[in-house]
Amino acid sequence: MPSGYVTTIRERCRMCYTCIRECPAKAIRVKDGQAEVIPDRCICCGNCLRVCSQQAKQYPDSVGEVERLLAESDRVIACLAPSFPAEFHEIGEGLLVGMVRKLGFDLVCEVSFGADLVARRYRHLLEAESPQRYIATSCPAVVAYIERFYPHLVPSLLPVVSPMVATARAVRRLYGEDVAVVFIGPCVGKKMEADSSLLAGDVDAVLTFGELHRMFRSRGIEAESVRESDFDPPHGGLGGLLPIGRGMLQAADLPEDLKSGNIVAVEGHSHVREAVKEFSAGDLGARLLEALCCEGCIMGAGIENHLPLFNRRRRVREYVCRREKHTDRDAWQSLVEQMDDLDLSRTFTVEDQRTPAPAAEQIRDILAGMGKYRLEDELNCGACGYDTCREHAVAIHQGLAENAMCLPHMIEKLRRALEQVEQSNQRLASAQEALAQSEKLASVGQLAAGVAHEVNNPLGAVLMYSHLMRDECPQDSPLLADIELIIEQAGRCKKIVAGLLDFARQNKVAREPTNLHELVQRAVRAIPVPAETRIEIRQLSDSPAADVDQDQIVQVLNNLVGNAVDAMQGRGTIRIDLNGNEKGATLQVRDTGDGIPEENLKKIFEPFFTTKRLGEGTGLGLAVTYGIVKMHGGDIRVESNADPAQGPTGTTFTVTLPRLR
Repeated sequence: MPSGYVTTIRERCRMCYTCIRECPAKAIRVKDGQAEVIPDRCICCGNCLRVCSQQAKQYPDSVGEVERLLAESDRVIACLAPSFPAEFHEIGEGLLVGMVRKLGFDLVCEVSFGADLVARRYRHLLEAESPQRYIATSCPAVVAYIERFYPHLVPSLLPVVSPMVATARAVRRLYGEDVAVVFIGPCVGKKMEADSSLLAGDVDAVLTFGELHRMFRSRGIEAESVRESDFDPPHGGLGGLLPIGRGMLQAADLPEDLKSGNIVAVEGHSHVREAVKEFSAGDLGARLLEALCCEGCIMGAGIENHLPLFNRRRRVREYVCRREKHTDRDAWQSLVEQMDDLDLSRTFTVEDQRTPAPAAEQIRDILAGMGKYRLEDELNCGACGYDTCREHAVAIHQGLAENAMCLPHMIEKLRRALEQVEQSNQRLASAQEALAQSEKLASVGQLAAGVAHEVNNPLGAVLMYSHLMRDECPQDSPLLADIELIIEQAGRCKKIVAGLLDFARQNKVAREPTNLHELVQRAVRAIPVPAETRIEIRQLSDSPAADVDQDQIVQVLNNLVGNAVDAMQGRGTIRIDLNGNEKGATLQVRDTGDGIPEENLKKIFEPFFTTKRLGEGTGLGLAVTYGIVKMHGGDIRVESNADPAQGPTGTTFTVTLPRLR
């Protein structure tokens, strides 16, 4: 078979896999997301042409070849397939014949006569007393399907040509061997059949009805511009029913008797596949399988109109009935009998395209690559174009398909990718927040360092002389209270300056492996807390360990516990939970205070922000804590509830500290 009877227009293909789903031969390979037809496997049924909504499939144009025949041949005969009433229903047969003649054809004949001859041969073969079982050969796609995928059934193919070839041989007997024959019909597969080396010279060219329309348009030929004309002999009989399912059987007077089951007729590629499979297994129980790959030839890919199936059937049926009324039955019978010695035989070839089935282990590995480890993971949704996940896996093994064709698998991959993107976004947002905080801390730190050094010395002098004045001032002096106030406020300033120096100091982290439970126990014993404040320490894992600077983590704990005591006004319970895994440890400080209002949660790590009363806090404790945790490569989060209506109030700080690898 020549390469490429059906090809893909790559830029139009949208990876919908409809063509794969509708291809009975699975002759379409997906490569890099593009569907391409495999010529050796293609049976030219045209299903992919019909179902592709993007018109991404195409077949070779024979218009140029026919134009050449019309220009160079002495006589050219147009043979119209009996499905023409379903396509040219608005024109009528008389005007249609006139339009075809105006294209330059010398004679216009009906293929229905060839169908009559083939039907007669069918009947003769089946009337013979023989156990031979047959598969009808009118449909070229069915013949190609058998040759490629059921080669052991080739001897069961009826050794009779199709109505197209029978008509070509009949008109050559009537009009001479030198005539050129052009078949015009709805079937793309006829192009493949006409090119077969086993049928060379029977049909010179094949036009689809769509191509005939294009020739009419290019020549400006319309029904109004021609005169009605009748078909040239030989005229057809009941062979005109060929394009309707079971029409050939009626023409052969071979009814599908459901009681005897000797004849089974099927239409449509899915029914054809199942029927051939059962015929091969010997389960069909019939002597003749009449199969059409389309739902009748009236649904062929070469038809352009959009009439529904039964409307097309009706128009063919009405034409055959109308034609029968005006047919000279005796003349028709005489001509059919004259053709009894016409050679209508043919042979077939084996073109085996079967591939070995993969081993069960290979199938399992391929399925696992699509996230299908159990039977319930195989959804068999058909979105890939294959009926089952295992068929898809076999196609992948054969190089016909890709993992990416599995829609549930790709959706799951997309979901995981989105989760990873979301996690990355969260980490990025956290990093941006940390960077902004670090920039803020760095700016404030530079300012604080300069201010602290400049203010610290004068403050020392103020405090020293204030203490000297207090020591020398009589106890009953009215100045003593003012001096005490100076000492108190100067002491407060010195405390603020010390906090600024701690904040601004660029300490390096001296890490060492540390058991946080032991560290917290030692630190808590050194923290002064009111009598009405209780501290609970809970170890939630065997070894809450991390690599930390112990002195700095003690400072973090002092700040968090001190804030908790202040939040509870000295009364309540502080719970410290310690947990850990192979990546690091978490330290959680929870209080039962009034909580932090939501509008303040984003500000608490900012330098100098405090909700304490004037004189009770510098607003640097949590800023220093944040800096220490971040220098350790850790994280600090806060959760708080300040609304009693939503549950118990309180605040929880969670510090995450990593282990070094």
